[in-house]
Amino acid sequence: MAGDKHDGGDVPLLYSEGNIAARVALEREVRGWSTIELADRVSKAGVKMNQTAVWRIENATPRRRINVDEALAFARVFELPLEELMSPPLEGLDLDSRRLVQEAVEAYYETRDAEDRLHQAVVGIAEHIQARPDSSRAIHEQCLRLMGEERDARTLTEYIEGGGYYR
Repeated sequence: MAGDKHDGGDVPLLYSEGNIAARVALEREVRGWSTIELADRVSKAGVKMNQTAVWRIENATPRRRINVDEALAFARVFELPLEELMSPPLEGLDLDSRRLVQEAVEAYYETRDAEDRLHQAVVGIAEHIQARPDSSRAIHEQCLRLMGEERDARTLTEYIEGGGYYR
């Protein structure tokens, strides 16, 4: 399509409408969304769109054009920076690989958030024990009661005694 090549040559533009169309299809497939579901999500993000428009962006010849509002809505629903959405899909990364990487990234952020919550809780308990040193043994016993495993309760107690989860 015109505009997808630089000066009419064979070098593709780093950012192009064609890249957005390819990324829309790829990101939708990675998430397991139908064209109807993507159209609904884009509409809920504030840009009216139907399933036919999504299909025409992904598959039609000539491809349906994407306006700035639509590009921003796609970036929003895919939770990607617009610059990333405009970038060409990575070569050598098939759909299964994308799904695995997506799962790993989501698990990473969930783990990081859980570690942050644990750190805040441990710091709170450590401050509590510092203010009330006589509660230390009872707190360890409560950890054991809730966790059921002595090893796990001891590990948590060590985090608490150390003043935090992060070292």
